[in-house]
Amino acid sequence: MTHLVKTLEQLALDVSKQDQLTAFARLFEKWNASINLSAARTATGIEAHVIDSLFAVPHLADARRVVDVGSGGGFPVVVAAICLPATSFTALEPVHKKHAFLRTAARELGLANLEAFALRADALPVHDFDAASSRATFDLREWIELGLSLVRPAGKVIGFEAVRRDDLPSPFERHPYSVDGKQRAIIVARKPAMD
Repeated sequence: MTHLVKTLEQLALDVSKQDQLTAFARLFEKWNASINLSAARTATGIEAHVIDSLFAVPHLADARRVVDVGSGGGFPVVVAAICLPATSFTALEPVHKKHAFLRTAARELGLANLEAFALRADALPVHDFDAASSRATFDLREWIELGLSLVRPAGKVIGFEAVRRDDLPSPFERHPYSVDGKQRAIIVARKPAMD
């Protein structure tokens, strides 16, 4: 059993998504060779990014509309869109080559629930998403503060913590996990509900 399948099972995600996730990893590897989407150059390194992204998926499962900021090579947004076909994902990536990759990934993988825009978060006209995610684009504290401005009241912000931080805005939840022996955590912050 592959590490990818074990992770899907561990997170109670649909194991049949393995084929689509593998197709995404291959597409990423092909594009990464020419436009530098990420420092991950090997199939193993790319799979580690896919697996890392999977840990965000359960935290997005109850959202109808998600915005992913600085979507780059599609981690976690393409992975989440594959696993959550009923959720609508908006990917924001101002770098045109990376934006082109995201549009190609959505088309080639048949992700009708993923739409990519060549925009920065501050140019986004709508700020009422159910959830916002970002991975390795901003300082984590900065991301949580920005993400909270993009979600509706009671919406949530998902961030990835590689090294434990004690300076994050409260309140938040920390959900620890391990990938390749490295301790990480998904941070979930919620915007206060309106009274």
